[in-house]
Amino acid sequence: MPKISNYTYDEITIGQTATYSKLIEERDVQLFAAVSGDVNPVHLDAAFAATTQFKSCIAHGMLSGAIISAAIAMELPGPGTIYLGQSLRFRLPVKLGDTITVNLEVIEKTDKRGFVTLDCNVFNQDEQLVVTGTAEVMAPKEKLVLERPTLPTVRIGD
Repeated sequence: MPKISNYTYDEITIGQTATYSKLIEERDVQLFAAVSGDVNPVHLDAAFAATTQFKSCIAHGMLSGAIISAAIAMELPGPGTIYLGQSLRFRLPVKLGDTITVNLEVIEKTDKRGFVTLDCNVFNQDEQLVVTGTAEVMAPKEKLVLERPTLPTVRIGD
C-alpha cells in the first residue's frame, strides 16, 4: 500500500517547494456544489454558462482553494498540518477538463510557534496562472509515515 509522510517544522526550510496536480472533472464540480450548497448555474448549467463571459462551465473558485488545501495536507508540510489561514486571488477561470497544478514554496517560518507561511501558485495545463495566494499553517512536530488513505466512494443522485 502506498505511503504518505510529512515534514516536521524542524525539517522545513525556507525555499522548500512541492507540487500537487488534479484534473478538474464535471463530477468534482458537482460534488463541490453538493457539499458547499453553491449551485450557481455558471458552474452547473452548460446552457447558462454559454451565455456568460466564460462561454462554458467553470469550477468554483474555492474548489481551487480546496486543491491547495490538499497540496498542503498531502505534500508540504503533509499529514498532521493544521491550516490556519489562506489568502486567494482568482486570476483566470478553471474550466472543466483543466489539470491544475499547485506550486507551494515555504517563504517564512516563525520559530516560537511552529508557524509556516507558504506561497501558493496554481497553474493550468497551459501554464497559465489561475490562482495566487499565501497559506499560513502550523507544521507538524512529529514525523509521520502512514498508509495513504483511499478516497471515499461517493454517489451523486439516486
